[in-house]
Amino acid sequence: MNWLPTTRKEMNERGWDAADVILFSGDAYVDHPAFGMAVIGRVLEAEGLRVAIVPQPDWHGDFRDFKKLGRPRLFFGISPGAMDSMVNKYTAARRLRSEDAYSPDGRHDLRPEYPTVVYTQILKTLWPDTPVIAGGIEASLRRVAHYDYWKDRIMPSILVTSGADAITYGMGEKATREIVRRLTAALEEYDETLGYDETGEAYCTAETFRKTCLDVPQTVYLAREGERPEGEGVIVLHPYEECLREPRKHAENFRHVEEESNRMEASVLVQDDVVVNPPYPPMTTEEIDASFDLPYTRLPHPKYKGKRIPAYDMIRHSVTLHRGCFGGCAFCTISAHQGKFIASRSRESILREVRQVTEMPDFKGALTDLGGPSANMYRMGGKNLNACRKCARPSCIHPAICPNLNGDHAPLTDLYETVSALPGVKHCTIGSGVRYDMLLHDWKDERLNSEARRYTSRLITHHVSGRLKVAPEHTEDHVLEIMRKPSFSLFYRFRSVFESECRKAGLRQQLIPYFISSHPGCEERDMKALSEETRALHLMTDQVQDFTPTPLTLSTTIFCTGYHPYTMERVFCEHDPEKKKRQKSYFYGTV
Repeated sequence: MNWLPTTRKEMNERGWDAADVILFSGDAYVDHPAFGMAVIGRVLEAEGLRVAIVPQPDWHGDFRDFKKLGRPRLFFGISPGAMDSMVNKYTAARRLRSEDAYSPDGRHDLRPEYPTVVYTQILKTLWPDTPVIAGGIEASLRRVAHYDYWKDRIMPSILVTSGADAITYGMGEKATREIVRRLTAALEEYDETLGYDETGEAYCTAETFRKTCLDVPQTVYLAREGERPEGEGVIVLHPYEECLREPRKHAENFRHVEEESNRMEASVLVQDDVVVNPPYPPMTTEEIDASFDLPYTRLPHPKYKGKRIPAYDMIRHSVTLHRGCFGGCAFCTISAHQGKFIASRSRESILREVRQVTEMPDFKGALTDLGGPSANMYRMGGKNLNACRKCARPSCIHPAICPNLNGDHAPLTDLYETVSALPGVKHCTIGSGVRYDMLLHDWKDERLNSEARRYTSRLITHHVSGRLKVAPEHTEDHVLEIMRKPSFSLFYRFRSVFESECRKAGLRQQLIPYFISSHPGCEERDMKALSEETRALHLMTDQVQDFTPTPLTLSTTIFCTGYHPYTMERVFCEHDPEKKKRQKSYFYGTV
């Protein structure tokens, strides 16, 4: 099988004297479309580039892992991991997790905290004039000033702390592809900013990048004197130092960041010298198909033979249908990273991947997911795109479902039926979260209501493996309002539908709700009320998490400032570790 090279020997076997792009990853190398490093590597390979990957380099000692492949012709890319490094390592109580899900055998010692910062600083020490471009969720969520829960302070953009030349935020295929095209053109034209190695071979420098790439959409850069954009289409955020002195200003900034992350036609954001270029338009079906149809092996690199990579075990027999989520949940990072507009794959692309899964030697007939950030948003979006272009709402379904939203579940139900009928597929469960508020909504169109009922019945009777997990998150309406979640009364309605469908089909299945404790706006009395209500319903409440403030979410901004960015009203937030522990203990009947 054809993995991207990870060693000098593998490069030599391909006849390469140097790579065009070298990617450094905080994750183990799994050549699968659910792992961002593999996606970017395959996208660049498809552009005709020589791409190498250094997974989980040793950042101690003599930095030999950072030297072994030499200098790339275009740039170094940093992919810190599919999950934020600090969330991956620590619980909400700031305790070490039992394992690192993206490392072989779950080892904790194979990545540093904040790999974007650590890897970039090492590379800039070794190769100071070579561009370093940071991507992935860690850099994406830290592209402007942000609250860091583990440092317990508002931090500047990770561009400032790392020394990288740029960030590609969100889904990085388009921005990265455009950068390599511009840098390749500069090499071919022998631009005066190029550098030359001892053999006379040209390579791009940080100055080459600045000259050619500062206006690439969906990137972030540090402006020099005279480079800061001004005028119409530019939003100037409160400076970082002012946010430190007056947290209210940090809250005011957040609203701009969230809204511009979810606009079709966004403004440039400027904070001090940090410039955030607007995102690309949502990917078309053809574009997202092209990304998923690349020649992934879908397997961990052979160097991990005999070792377990927990995250890969979870997704090895699952298939992603779309990107993006228009739920806009206050505590979720998807709004800032993937945005609210849905990019859906074609049926043909999905079915090709499912067939590939069925041919895997260890596949026994059970697909573990056909989903995405939310299970039931496939091929959904605005009916009138002109209205969407003017819209600044971060959520299409809160505080109410937008009348412009096309909520047709028929394509998804039809896809479930087609996949289930494929040779080799015995069972297909849906592991992604289901938005039951969309299933219960009155769409003012009987066909859409009928299709929502058909999807619901199909989901419950064919795609649940004993337990269906849903996420009401809380029972108290004032907390749910801050979370941007629907009233708990909808859970009662969905539970009734679930039990009715199970009875008709003769199935004994359970509905398992997820809840969050210590979310902004939640006091101990609210957890007491939640505990009493769920016990009265005889619900299993073992799916529990304490609120973890992650960078660049609405909930985190409220937690660190005490203000709601959209109303500027004060919101109660529990910061005391013992009181947070007490809130969570209501789930277990220990209070």
